[in-house]
Amino acid sequence: MAELVLAALLPVLFEKLASAALKELARYEGLEAEIEKCKEWLELIQGVLTQASQMKTTNPAVKPWLKHLQHLAYDIDDVFDGWLTEAMQRKFTHDSEDITNKVRKKLIPTCCTNFSSCTKMHVKLRQINARLEHLVRQRNDLDLRVKEETRPQNNNANIGLHTCAANPSTTVGRTAEKAEFVQKLLVDDPSDQNFSIVPIVGMAGVGKTNLANFLYNEKQVQNHFAPNMAWVQVSGEFDIIRISQEIFEAVGGEATKAPRNFNKLQEVLKDKLIGKRFLLVLDDVWSESHRDWETLVGPFYTCAPGSKIVITTEKDKLLKNLGYKPLIKQLGSLPYDDALSLFALHALGVRNFDSQFVIV
Repeated sequence: MAELVLAALLPVLFEKLASAALKELARYEGLEAEIEKCKEWLELIQGVLTQASQMKTTNPAVKPWLKHLQHLAYDIDDVFDGWLTEAMQRKFTHDSEDITNKVRKKLIPTCCTNFSSCTKMHVKLRQINARLEHLVRQRNDLDLRVKEETRPQNNNANIGLHTCAANPSTTVGRTAEKAEFVQKLLVDDPSDQNFSIVPIVGMAGVGKTNLANFLYNEKQVQNHFAPNMAWVQVSGEFDIIRISQEIFEAVGGEATKAPRNFNKLQEVLKDKLIGKRFLLVLDDVWSESHRDWETLVGPFYTCAPGSKIVITTEKDKLLKNLGYKPLIKQLGSLPYDDALSLFALHALGVRNFDSQFVIV
């Protein structure tokens, strides 16, 4: 049960970490490095929750690890709530008639002008990170790692490719976003090139990959693009050779026949895609290199008009560099009712809590 609570709570923590109030507090008090470290530890832990849930029955040590993590997540949530509440309550004060103090107090939360209070914040955050680091180290001891089998797979079991059908019954919320993105994929945008980018941008845990998964398996989208579709799990290094090889396999190429020479590989891809409408999903992109991007998409310029590349990412710098700034729209967290429905679905197998359950 702990993993279900964590699955619901971690996105909330990520949202608070990304909040303007907490960022302002971190900037003025020199907490930015510790806040970023906290986010990184949580991301490392989030990546193994599914595996931990599967292993808790076979490895007795996993269950208490999840329980400790649940208690820590509650503590972190309480700490963040306390800081955000205090900062908002004291942010704008007009007690002093001195204009300098007025400006200073307007810009800086009063809680941060108190040395003792700020010292406690530093100490508390370091304690949180120490506890998170300890759990991450235990994660390694428990052999909890993000493994290839946890990634989307296709019928040929090619790593990083994704053709497995999404289960509509497990998809909750995002009705407006789904309709909006389906429309973007089906419409042939006027463009100087035959393909266009459809960005899905948002912080960790908000459901970018889940939304992309829905789009990839949506019937209208399948009918529009199939069989020329590919899903590549990028994550980490933007390895254009690996990505190109996986696209080659997705469009019918045999892994054993993929050219070893990268230039030849791109020529083969170009020949396979020429005149065809193509959909590519690049999931979890972190690269900001304009040069790498231009190299990767070289073969796509011969695709048929209306081809699309869906990118899921937390970072929008590359998209801005490519001129897609007006299209960048941050994917927000699920509304409360949808989040509650998602929790009920995973916890009880139903979309709504029965009247006998009381939410407190």
